[in-house]
Amino acid sequence: MLQILSSVGYGVLGILLLIVGVVIMDLVIPYKFTREIFEEKSTATGALVAGIFIGLAIIIKSVIIGG
Repeated sequence: MLQILSSVGYGVLGILLLIVGVVIMDLVIPYKFTREIFEEKSTATGALVAGIFIGLAIIIKSVIIGG
């Protein structure tokens, strides 16, 4: 039971850190990603944002695991 709670805790921590990373990315990069993706239908911008999400997820996974 403790392992399940630990996994859920790390999952929630990872999601929160991913959200914080996206907010920081939005503040640092002066570009309106949501407008380009949803209004202009730019698949290149969608791929860029997906790459940023994947990169952040890999970093967060490494930090949580410790290696």
